[in-house]
Amino acid sequence: MWYQELGVSLLMVFGGPGLDGGGRSSLFSRRGMRRRGNRRRGSSRLTLMGRLALLGIATAVLGLGWLGYEGLTAWGAKQPTSLLPSVSAAAAAAPPPRSIEILPDPPTTRDRFGEARLGAAEFDPAAAPRLVEFISPATGERTPRSAASSDAWRVEYSLDEKLTGEVFEVLRKGRVDQGHAIVIDTRTGRLLVYASTDQGEFPPEQAYPAASVVKVLTAAAMLEAKEQGADTSCVYRGNKYRLSRRRLDRPKSGRESGLEDAIATSNNQCFSQWALHVLGEDRLRSTFERFGWLSPAAPGHAPGRIELIETRLDLGRLGSGLDGLRVTPLHVASLTGILTDGRLIEPWWVDRVVDQDGRSVPLPDRAAPRQVLPVERAEALRKMMVATTTRGTAKSAFRTRRGRYVLGDLKVAGKTGNLTGQDPYGRYEWFVGLAPADDPRIGVVVLQLQSNLWWKKSSELAANILKEVFCDRSGCRAQLADRWTGDLGRDVAPIRISGLDSPFQWSRIATNDTSASR
Repeated sequence: MWYQELGVSLLMVFGGPGLDGGGRSSLFSRRGMRRRGNRRRGSSRLTLMGRLALLGIATAVLGLGWLGYEGLTAWGAKQPTSLLPSVSAAAAAAPPPRSIEILPDPPTTRDRFGEARLGAAEFDPAAAPRLVEFISPATGERTPRSAASSDAWRVEYSLDEKLTGEVFEVLRKGRVDQGHAIVIDTRTGRLLVYASTDQGEFPPEQAYPAASVVKVLTAAAMLEAKEQGADTSCVYRGNKYRLSRRRLDRPKSGRESGLEDAIATSNNQCFSQWALHVLGEDRLRSTFERFGWLSPAAPGHAPGRIELIETRLDLGRLGSGLDGLRVTPLHVASLTGILTDGRLIEPWWVDRVVDQDGRSVPLPDRAAPRQVLPVERAEALRKMMVATTTRGTAKSAFRTRRGRYVLGDLKVAGKTGNLTGQDPYGRYEWFVGLAPADDPRIGVVVLQLQSNLWWKKSSELAANILKEVFCDRSGCRAQLADRWTGDLGRDVAPIRISGLDSPFQWSRIATNDTSASR
């Protein structure tokens, strides 16, 4: 090789005669005399210093030659040849994520809540950690976190871990054997709590007697009739809660009540008279349909249903809530959104589903919000419902033993309801509430199936739940609800991590626009 020849040449140069040409000693050689035959001939030999220097120079030259050769070889290997076409080494694009066909049911039981709590490995900067479960993409069935495979999909629920734990504790202290509790963001329909104590015997997806919660819808229809000139005053006799055929008609004399007082005291006689003489069956039925109570409130939930109306008494019972209508707790939860701004918003409980590659899986489309009531009528209804918690059927639940309000200056618009029913048999006790009443942020629904022995009213349980939402050691304030809803205002509103894989969300970060909401 060329670098080997170079080394030999260097050895000949440095190992030959002295470099001064005169046969004298130099730095690298010394003069010596050798006999050859009868002649003397001058010769030179390397000194020790010369030999060491020559060895170093030869090593360096050989090393540089080797590095140069290897570099040229590697460079030549990278050059394209004319015989082979260039081939791109880019990886093939991953297929788009498959959409999820059926929305996973929420972890409503305490056991599933505990498992989903362990799965909450990711945190949402908008609020407390959310609950997390895993499902099989092939079957859609839940997979235990310990057995979740690499291809399992991760379901991130909207349910708040901390608040759900507090609500389960409220139900435990209230010794609720069969009951449901829902906490919802009234402006978005996002469920923050969906808790049940007995999924097997008392599932939340089934429809149950709506009881006096129906009076809210009847009152909404009465406000519309009042705008058309209808009389909304009522005259009744005797026990306002008892209803018979002769009490369906307005008596000539008795005690008079207006719409607000009838809501606050849950007057069955008044609402039966209005249903029979002002509204009629068709108008009541259309009101229930408009409020979404005869359709499924959300995927996987039963639709509401009206029983057969055959007599005048049946119609009176339907309008007052004594019988004739069955709904799910989620139907009642959706009512809180209508009472906030007049819009029906389908409740939802899944923030997103993530596949094994970390991409969001498209969710089933939700029904678009639709206007059910004018905003002014929704506000008027809320003002009437405040009387329920201040001087009506839920007065004691929202006051302490000393007579102070449980939530301080915060007013709650609410409605109670109780009715003995079948399938399963027991006393169904409801409470639905919104707070703050003047600008609702949170809705709460509590339903119990009570036996002969029970410990807490549903309104008391709801008051304790709202206390967890709006109160801390310093007192009760409306702004404390932001801990759960994540609504911290336009300037400091965080963008949830679960939305960062959306180009729209990235554009919001770039423009500092945080006004959009789901």
